[in-house]
Amino acid sequence: MKKTLNYVIENKCLQKLTLSKCVDANILRATGRLIELKGRLHLALEFYYANGKVLQQNIPAEKAPEYIAQLIPGQYKQLNLTTTGGSYEVKVSKKEKITIIDHIKADRLTAASMEHNRKKQYILSDDKPLDFLIALGIQDEKGNIFDKKRSKFRQINRFLEIVSDVEDSIVSGDELYILDLCCGKSYLSFAVYYYFAKLRGCKVTMDCVDLKEDVILYCSEVAKKLNYTGLHFIAGDIRDFPIRRTPDLTVSLHACDIATDIVLAKGIDSGSRVILSTPCCHHEMMHQLKPTGNYTDFLLEHSILKQKLADAATDALRCKVLEINGYDVTALELIDPEETPKNVLIRGIKRNKTNRKQIEQLKTEYNAICEALGIEPYLKKEYVQ
Repeated sequence: MKKTLNYVIENKCLQKLTLSKCVDANILRATGRLIELKGRLHLALEFYYANGKVLQQNIPAEKAPEYIAQLIPGQYKQLNLTTTGGSYEVKVSKKEKITIIDHIKADRLTAASMEHNRKKQYILSDDKPLDFLIALGIQDEKGNIFDKKRSKFRQINRFLEIVSDVEDSIVSGDELYILDLCCGKSYLSFAVYYYFAKLRGCKVTMDCVDLKEDVILYCSEVAKKLNYTGLHFIAGDIRDFPIRRTPDLTVSLHACDIATDIVLAKGIDSGSRVILSTPCCHHEMMHQLKPTGNYTDFLLEHSILKQKLADAATDALRCKVLEINGYDVTALELIDPEETPKNVLIRGIKRNKTNRKQIEQLKTEYNAICEALGIEPYLKKEYVQ
């Protein structure tokens, strides 16, 4: 860990550092970035406290790796690095077992900007015209982003950043097979296809499925106009869609209510190597939650808090289902919650090995949670029992 920290700081390729899961409940997290002060490189840290205070500290670059290394696993249980060449993650379990997930690619490293008010660097440029962004009405012919589409542009770029972070787990051969289930207007479909087919030069077959025939017809015409020959749009129920082979990537953006569960089930059944899903509209659990006479009942007294509980518990249980079925799972923030409250992304990466004892423990935890809440989630019967 210290070696990696030293490397990304020395090479000025660190974009963001995040320390989380602090043992001190008064501290929410700490974030850091590289800056230059009086001609010297520093790691600028900000510590966020539960009472709303933010404390800042600037660490000389040469001392930063040692400083951070002393904070984990002692004070923080998770470290995330975002660099110009990919991501790096350190996790510490309850039993103090350290897991490192390294997706940094040396050949993609470039120096990050040191400016205090630096311009956001996107995978897709915000001043260069791109055919699919123009066709979808996000850019004009000169490459300018329309004001009303800036949040969508940021969402697309953030999603591609997440895709880029797990690219090693997706690209397995000469040809990729990708699914977009409940694709809707398909902004992400075009973006993901462009990323792999145009930016990465992969041969891509991508099937995008949705019930709305008019939307599918429109997207098919756009794909044909752009000559995106590997991008296919199909009208139909995702449950009945015949998958060509094991997908390298399955994506879904804001599939409503149990449609997200159906997407996850499709990903699990097909053995998809990576699953990226952003849920929406958690109605199922909201309707099931009823007082059970136990300690959780106080959470149901106010409708707005009951809905927040349903949202969080639904997605947390979905994460457990993926873990039970052989995936390493992380819940991520897709975009700033000020832009949309539907900003949680569930990321599942297929494991190579299965720990039966751990799976049985996860099943026990899952069933205990369902019993305590008095619920029967959509995925429980077929994917947990």
